[in-house]
Amino acid sequence: QLQFVESGGGLVQPGGSLRLSCAASRFTLDNWAVAWFRQAPGKEREEISCISASGSTTSYADSVKGRFTISRDNAKNTVYLQMNSLSPEDTANYYCAAVYLYCAYQHTPSDYDFWGLGTQVNVSS
Repeated sequence: QLQFVESGGGLVQPGGSLRLSCAASRFTLDNWAVAWFRQAPGKEREEISCISASGSTTSYADSVKGRFTISRDNAKNTVYLQMNSLSPEDTANYYCAAVYLYCAYQHTPSDYDFWGLGTQVNVSS
């Protein structure tokens, strides 16, 4: 019943990099914008990046701008999040989610229709 499967999380040292993948299940991503959210223990889920269905527009939260890059490969039905210069503040469970065509103007989880279960990212020395 899950629509997305996230992968690529794990333990990484501060300053390191990870690439997360979000693979769609049972549907094509061609007409769907995809966002990455993260949630740390005791904190609200927040959108950190989004890419439109066409890939022509992207957005980033201030906390990750310049360090993270979102991309998509519709032929592989997959969206990626390249994370560089990681710090312990990036430790969280990372989720991908889809909304039709365009990224939400208000970056709220309720705008999204399909979710994965998340992949854990731990940044620690």
